[in-house]
Amino acid sequence: MIDSHCHLDHEPIRSNLNQILKRSRDVGIEKLLTICTTDKGFTNILKLINSDPIIYGTYGIHPHETKNYEIPKNQIKKNVNLNDKIIGVGETGLDFYYNNSDKNAQITSFTNHIEAAIDLNIPIVVHSRSAETETFEILSRYKKYSPKILMHCFTGSLEFAKRLFDLNAYFSASGIITFKNSTELQNTFKIIPQDKILIETDSPFLSPHPFRGKKNEPSLIVHTLSKLASIRSLNIKKAEKITTENFHKLFF
Repeated sequence: MIDSHCHLDHEPIRSNLNQILKRSRDVGIEKLLTICTTDKGFTNILKLINSDPIIYGTYGIHPHETKNYEIPKNQIKKNVNLNDKIIGVGETGLDFYYNNSDKNAQITSFTNHIEAAIDLNIPIVVHSRSAETETFEILSRYKKYSPKILMHCFTGSLEFAKRLFDLNAYFSASGIITFKNSTELQNTFKIIPQDKILIETDSPFLSPHPFRGKKNEPSLIVHTLSKLASIRSLNIKKAEKITTENFHKLFF
């Protein structure tokens, strides 16, 4: 298994990393992709990827942080090139759920990240919340460059997913698909092409059922994998093989 999106630099994971890595290995996780959200936090990402062979990382600015950072495309590329284990750009994207006051800053940051990822020919990890129209519009401008797109923790509409098929996007399922009230999302993950699905924890956030409301960690990804297998009428080993191969196809 591969956790395609976690935040190992966040507490309580960071201060318990050795135990969390042991539990990750015990359930069969072979790679962890720890995601950068701030420029300042990238120092911790670099330390983490050098601390254990199964940890890989990204560089990027979360849309909630764009009011604090204005990172040009060339700086993004420079940071990615600091280490071969930095294998993606992000997390970036658009999040208008709480307010639109920094909308322009988010859009500028998102486009800088997309262009850097295209230049580097590596995936861009996209966060999209309450911004389906704008996210698709911006990504579609770059279609001719064939960007490698991963829709992180996808919770969008079926219509949004279908539009993203045209951009050859990948979709990552989080613990949200295990929630009882996520029927629509479960139905969406039934029709997403099998060769475009990954799994993630987004830990320490979004713990799957039956751990909802508690702090998440990579080892709990087994619950998301089990639910995804059930949704798609697959046995767990088959679902594990598919999502692992999809990760390698996208990132390596």
